[in-house]
Amino acid sequence: MGNFTSIDLFSGAGGLSAGLENAGFHALYASEIVRRYAETYQRNHLDTMVDVRDIRTVDPAIVRRQLTLAQGELDLVAGGPPCQGFSINAPVRSAKDPRNHLFRDFLRFVEEFEPRAVLIENVPGLVSFEHGATLHAIIDSLAAIGYGADVRILGAPYYGVPQMRWRTMVVGLRGSPVPPSAWPEPTRHAPLRANFTTTFDGHVIVKTPSPETSAPFITLREAIGDLPPLANGERGVNVKQYAMSATCDYQRMLRRGSGGVYNHEAGRLSRINLERLSYIKQGGNWTDIPYDLLPRGMQKARRTDHTKRYGRTSWDDISCTILTKCDPHWGAFFHPDQDRAYTVREAARIQSFPDHYVFVGSQAEQYAQVGNAVPPLLARAMGMSLADVLRRL
Repeated sequence: MGNFTSIDLFSGAGGLSAGLENAGFHALYASEIVRRYAETYQRNHLDTMVDVRDIRTVDPAIVRRQLTLAQGELDLVAGGPPCQGFSINAPVRSAKDPRNHLFRDFLRFVEEFEPRAVLIENVPGLVSFEHGATLHAIIDSLAAIGYGADVRILGAPYYGVPQMRWRTMVVGLRGSPVPPSAWPEPTRHAPLRANFTTTFDGHVIVKTPSPETSAPFITLREAIGDLPPLANGERGVNVKQYAMSATCDYQRMLRRGSGGVYNHEAGRLSRINLERLSYIKQGGNWTDIPYDLLPRGMQKARRTDHTKRYGRTSWDDISCTILTKCDPHWGAFFHPDQDRAYTVREAARIQSFPDHYVFVGSQAEQYAQVGNAVPPLLARAMGMSLADVLRRL
């Protein structure tokens, strides 16, 4: 594994850096304006310079000099602007949203550092936003400063992440076109369904498993089945013991280097949600709840709508997408056989964060950090492919 250098912009709590680090990329600098996210990043990346200033006010030339790097010496500039403005699920998708132009600040760092490679991650909605104009602007801007660039959409469960999640990955290479090998080949199959635009400039850009890919997706049991049980509202000690020995490779991998179970405290469900939960079996959802107990807005819904809401995923299934809050009103976030919602650690396990990765702040802030993160295993797969390409250049 090579010793590559990187910087991480719009880093969040550090999911992208955590995965890239496992692929051989050492983050020298991270930019994150939300202080709690930056604190979590620093807690888990002790020797990275973490900058909490608004990136629009930061001079990349000063940062480069602080890192004692010559132009062209850095291997990778990675990161992604906030995704809400691009999201296909956003209530309003407008080019007037200032978040949609922060990629230009990302490009200021690329132009100053002149890294060997660039990685921009975002939501699938980036591809169709403004009929592709924003994505074209990113690729054209990279080309204008000497980078060949291309894009793919990757499904996280194809790379061992136990949840339904897609990410768009834009790769740029200095002075070179991007080979197909820059994106990792899927190693697992999963029941993923694309609900977004899957083509760009007339080409299919979604990476799917080949017919020879036989390994199954990681199940919810493999993801969280070894964590200690909790009652609704139970907090317990800060660092808990595992409930059992690791039962699978996924658990053994995420336990590596950990002294116990952190961030594993159950939020308190309301009385009405506990009553609703009592009717929901594994694999069930809001349609199992008696009509009189349903939220008023859902009493008018068709039974084929909102199939993840108030859901209990079965142990042998794959999780739904982890969001910024594990609120059962928005997804299948009830524990399979304990009468409570997922803890922060369970959400982090489903996102593929290692157990030694500790999240700081309030419980709500921790959930948001986990939900907004790039799954480290997906980032690792992406980093391994990029490292192979860089070795050949």
